[in-house]
Amino acid sequence: MYLGIDLGTSGVKVLLMAPDQTVVASATSPLDVQRRQTGWSEQNPTDWISATEQAIEQLKADHAKALSAVKGIGLSGQMHGAVLLDRADRVLRPCILWNDTRSHVEAATLDADPRFRKITGNIVFPGFTAPKLVWVKKHEPAIFEATAKVLLPKDYLRLWLTGEHISEMSDAAGTSWLDVKHRTWSDVLLEATGLTRAHMPALVEGTQPAGMLRKELAERWGVSGPVTVAGGAGDNAASACGAGTVSAGAAFLSLGTSGVLFAATDRYLPNPESAVHTFCHALPGTWHQMGVILSATDSLNWLSGITGASAADLSAELGESLRAPSSVTFLPYLSGERTPHNDALIRGSFTGIEHATDRSRLTQAVMEGVAFAFRDNLEALRQAGTVLERVMAVGGGSRSPYWLKAIATALNLPVDVPEDSDRGTAFGAARLGLIAATGADPASVCTPPPIARTIEPERSLRDAFEEAYARFRKLYPAIRGVSS
Repeated sequence: MYLGIDLGTSGVKVLLMAPDQTVVASATSPLDVQRRQTGWSEQNPTDWISATEQAIEQLKADHAKALSAVKGIGLSGQMHGAVLLDRADRVLRPCILWNDTRSHVEAATLDADPRFRKITGNIVFPGFTAPKLVWVKKHEPAIFEATAKVLLPKDYLRLWLTGEHISEMSDAAGTSWLDVKHRTWSDVLLEATGLTRAHMPALVEGTQPAGMLRKELAERWGVSGPVTVAGGAGDNAASACGAGTVSAGAAFLSLGTSGVLFAATDRYLPNPESAVHTFCHALPGTWHQMGVILSATDSLNWLSGITGASAADLSAELGESLRAPSSVTFLPYLSGERTPHNDALIRGSFTGIEHATDRSRLTQAVMEGVAFAFRDNLEALRQAGTVLERVMAVGGGSRSPYWLKAIATALNLPVDVPEDSDRGTAFGAARLGLIAATGADPASVCTPPPIARTIEPERSLRDAFEEAYARFRKLYPAIRGVSS
């Protein structure tokens, strides 16, 4: 058996996978986000351990025999977070998360140094790890001085699982410290932020072994025999491994808390000016490009909280037949935006509201706004030299047929929906655990799932969606000066 552990923003998911890649069982445990100030987003790393233990205890209660047979563990997790540890591996402060924008000034300063884009192939976004450390150095100097190791979220779980300080290429690529082309830490960039290689974990490929499960945990979980922990992957690369998006030209669209349009490549193809991310993939010798929006299903969840109706009920109110866009337009910039604007201060808006605007119109506008933000990502990928012919939908929001129809029509691309909804981030992590434990060929393991259905663009509504997208594009520069 192989165990995938996915540390998300809203919870930890664990998944047991058989050698034939059948999903045996899964369990989840929720997490909360602390927002102490505007633009801040934090979690306590010890809560991740508690949530992981709770999820695994759920597996043990119902599937003790299967859990006892685990031979490999793969890790995936939310990217860019800064876990600061002292010399005794004690956590010095809450983890600053990926969607925390407090370090936008520090990010702009680092980005103005041409070495960062040249070496990393990326803009220094406020959500990345390096500007967070510069912010800590400026505002919490005693904590910065006490910092002996900087770990990414999933790698803090690895430290608990194995006792090792290790990371891997796909997650490290989102720190602004990695030489993405050569897949190694950059001493130049570390020095520019007051750090050295000694502050960083060792690096392996996502498919390689990266420690062994501690005996104490193996005994507690009833696991017999040695268990290899794989390098694993950042959440998007892990999703790609689960979806089989590992060869050049393959692409997926993740409709989760954040939104990602992800394309695998077999070459290093940086184009930071387009605000597209160019990162290492979890498989050796591969890279990927992606556009990122910060509030995808988060936008619908926000509306759910405002209206008191569940996100599922809001979606169900629209039915399954796609409507032409109304006069209401939503900009989904609830916590700033990455691609294509790289704007930490911009905030969301509704425009075009009138007396006839009801809850369903607001829901429709939110879904269309997220779809148009994905269209922005598609255009940015095209500028970066990546042309897509179709995408696979993954993530919780992909359960909404209406939303997928809106996205397919906004992108003017077919959207494939896989048969197995469990082939997500935790499944990709379990696949990496299998590869690391057995030495299996990554390409033969990370295959695409069968497709249940394909959602084609609604041709009769293409012109209406193009007009609405043009209106959407005009709104960002119109509100930028008054919302930030």
